[in-house]
Formats: sequence, C-alpha cells, structure tokens
Amino acid sequence: MAKQKKPININKYRRPLNINIGVIIFAVMFIYIVICVIMFLTKNHVNRYEVRSGSLSIANVYDGIILRDEMIVSANSSGYVNYFAREGEHVANGDLVYSLDQTGRISEILQDDTSEILLSGNDLNELRGDFVQFSHNYKDENFGQTYDFSYDIQGTVLKLSNYNMLNNLQKAGISGGAVNFCYAPRSGVVVYNVDGYENITPAMITEEQLTDHDGEKEQFVNNTLLGNQDPVYKMITSENWSIVIAVENDRVARLNNEGYVEVKFLKNQYTSWAKVNVLGSGEDKTLVELEFNNSMITFAKDRYIEIEIILDDDVGLKIPNSAIVEKEFYLIPKEYAVKGGNSSQDGFMRETYDEDGNISTEFIDISIYSESETDYYVDTSVLRPGDYICKPDSADKYPVSKVGTLVGVYNINKGFADFKEITVLYSNEEYSIVKSNTRYGLTEYDYIVLDAESINENDFIYE
Repeated sequence: MAKQKKPININKYRRPLNINIGVIIFAVMFIYIVICVIMFLTKNHVNRYEVRSGSLSIANVYDGIILRDEMIVSANSSGYVNYFAREGEHVANGDLVYSLDQTGRISEILQDDTSEILLSGNDLNELRGDFVQFSHNYKDENFGQTYDFSYDIQGTVLKLSNYNMLNNLQKAGISGGAVNFCYAPRSGVVVYNVDGYENITPAMITEEQLTDHDGEKEQFVNNTLLGNQDPVYKMITSENWSIVIAVENDRVARLNNEGYVEVKFLKNQYTSWAKVNVLGSGEDKTLVELEFNNSMITFAKDRYIEIEIILDDDVGLKIPNSAIVEKEFYLIPKEYAVKGGNSSQDGFMRETYDEDGNISTEFIDISIYSESETDYYVDTSVLRPGDYICKPDSADKYPVSKVGTLVGVYNINKGFADFKEITVLYSNEEYSIVKSNTRYGLTEYDYIVLDAESINENDFIYE
C-alpha cells in the first residue's frame, strides 16, 4: 500500500507597503485644483471699468420746416407763361420775371432756336447742387419725390435757357401787344412753386407737419396755360427766416438756456447761428423755432430741411449707466460731528447704555459720503434708527431717523465695493458724463463696478 503524502501549507506572501510620495503630492494637487474650480464657479465675479475723461455723442439731428415772408404773385391776364428770372435768385423791383403770351409765338421761337446755349459756372453749380441734394436725401419709401425732382430740373433748365435766349426774343421784335411782359412788383427772391405754407406762422405748426412731406406742392413750369389771377410764382421778401423743429422735452431747457445755438445744414454742411424760441410743448417733444437773419437765399427753394444743432458739451468723467446706483444714507446735522482722538476723521458721539442702565457715550468713526449745507450723509450700516447722537459740549441729542438718497457708483480701488457719490452732467442711452474731482466722488483712472446690480457695498472683489 502506497504511503499517503502529507499536505503542504502554502502561506501567501504579502508585499510590504511602499508609500509613493509622488502619488500623494499629485492627489493633494488634484484635490486643491478641484476645490479652486468649485470656488471660482460659485464666487460672484465682478467686471471692472476704468474711469476716463470724455464726452458724449448725442444725436442732435432734426427734420425741420422752413418758414419765411412769402408773397404769392398772380397773373394779371391769361396766356402761356414763360419764365426769364432764375429761380432762387434775387431780383430787383422792376426786373423781368415772366411773360404771358396769348398767341404762343414765344414758345415757337424758343423751340425753333438752334443757337448754342452756354451755361455759366453758376448755372452748372445750381444744377449740380440740385443733384447732390437729391442723391443725399433720397429714400426708397419716398420714391414719389423723384417726380417732383424731375419737374424741378426740367423747370430749372428751361428757365436758364429762356434767360440766355432773351436777347433772341428781343431781336425777333417780340414786345407788347399779345405778349405781356411782367416785372417784379418789389425786390425779393423768386421761387416757382407754392405748397400752402406761404402764410403759415410758427405758432400754427404741428409736430405731424414736420414729418409729413407729402403736402400738395404745385410746381410752375414753362409753356403752361394760365388764367387771369392764377398763381404764377411767389416771392420771398425778407432775409429773416426760421426753422421749426421738434425737440425732446429733456433737451429743451438746455437749448433755451443757450439762447443762441450753432446750426449745421446737412444739405451743404454750412453753419449759421440761430436764436432759440421755444413754442408749445407736447407729451414727448416740444416745438422750437430757430430764427436766422442770413443764408435765406441758399434754401429759398426748400420747405423741409435736415439740420444738426452743434452744442459745446461739457467734458467730464465718462461712465456706463449700468454702474450707477442709488443708495440711502442717514442725515446727521453737521454741528454733531466731532474729531476722534488723534484722527482727523470726523465722527459722532453715540449714546449707549451698560448692563445697569447707566448712560455713557462712545465715539463712532463713521465714513461720510456727502454733505449738504446742513447735514452729513453717513452709512446706515453703523447706526440704527432710534440711536441718539450727542452734540459736543451740549446736552442736545439728535435721534437718528432722517434718510436721504445719493446717486453714485461702487469704487473698487481698495479691493472692496466702496460707494462714491457722482454728479451727472448729462446722459445718453448708454453712458453718463459726471463731474470730476469732487470731494466725495471719483477721479480719472479709478476703477468702478461695471454692473452695480451684481454686487453689494463692502463686498470683496474677485476679478
């Protein structure tokens, strides 16, 4: 019988624990990075804005309606009209303006005349100016104005041609009889259209009329058959004229205070000074009359015009409107302020009570954010309603209760949100210009919170 083998016990070998310092360092760094990422994502991050000097670009462009001293001249007989005076130029009393031909002979002579017509430099400039103005002001939605422009150009060319061929008519012996030559009854500027605004006054203008350019305009052209007393042209009799515009209500006071403003005419980029006359006000806008005493002849043929008012804007610190916030403060009379110890900072003595009910006072070193003639604006986080402030060297006490509001921004130069008062000079939709170097305000190159709603006062800033 075979001998049975004794079982063999096998013990598993345990490897000694070897601590790898590199793994530990990596684990610690990984945990640190995770914690930093979590803190970064959960913190309230604040965008900062550097305060710089500047000014605002405020849109001061307006559509206006031109008003002048205008006189409509009517035909003194019937016939075909032919114009000889140039439109938009000054004529003296007794100058030839037009003729009324009952036979049509003048029209035939003008059509049959094959002599070369040379236009002067002024003639060409007049035509060139008309084209430039139309091209600049053209809009697809006002395509109907193209027909008016076509009539204007045709009339201008015919009048220039007639003027240059007047000598040929005189050589042909056309005078008197069936042809009535008509002369200016007084000096003035001749215009060959009427639109119904000749006798209107500034007080009669409405805001709707400033934008309604589709009024009934009657253009006078050559070789038109006119009846007796039909309007034949109009004459502008005074150099004084005005433009009525609609101005936003919040800008009217400034224009009125200026008295006189510089106006740029966008048609030709010329400028002139105008006297400001405020008319009736509406819900959102106020009608303003700008009175001129020169340059009338340049715009004699225009009724509507686009202008820009040039204002000398004050320069200050330019800040975004999103940074502006309003904050409440307690108002403490100035006579209650005291100096605290070795500090030159003003503070206040507040009345306190100990456990036994004994009355004493303590000095409060509190920041002052602004001041009026009688009061200091102090932070509401230190004082409480009902606290009593003691007057120096007196038994008088002042109960804290009165509250005032300041407009300001949060300054972050010191790493936390510190309220600073601002004085807004003027604003547009995005930015405001504020007064610089005020006692409690901002200076150039300060850093402020871009969005005041994203932070509370005294919060620390994490950029």
